[in-house]
Amino acid sequence: MATTAERFKAAVEARELDGVAELFTEDVRLYSPVKFTPFEGRPMVLGLFGVLLRTFEDFRYVGELAGRAETAAGGTADSEILIFRATVNGKQIHGIDLLQFDEAGRIKEFTVMVRPQSAVQALGEAVLAGLVADGLVPQP
Repeated sequence: MATTAERFKAAVEARELDGVAELFTEDVRLYSPVKFTPFEGRPMVLGLFGVLLRTFEDFRYVGELAGRAETAAGGTADSEILIFRATVNGKQIHGIDLLQFDEAGRIKEFTVMVRPQSAVQALGEAVLAGLVADGLVPQP
């Protein structure tokens, strides 16, 4: 049977939002490189994923690491890092997705880190435009 991380990776690479949805807890938190406060709750995080799946070009996972890590709440959780590469508006992105699981193996915390700075800026602008277009955040 595939792990949560394997199922997540397959759903993202296939751009299947429904496959991603079932892997998140209801109170999932996503920590983004372009927003100080986390995106909270399954509906908001899924809305963000819809935007990301449209925004990233040639997205692919290129590696993974598993272990345990401290959560934002201060405890520790089984965790997996998925290393990715993609393009946004002509900018090459190299990043990681840190997935942290609850006791049932569902994704409770999700942290994204990307480099270089110019890619972070391009990603932030593209994601904000998508969130506004989808009515998930107000026009700045």
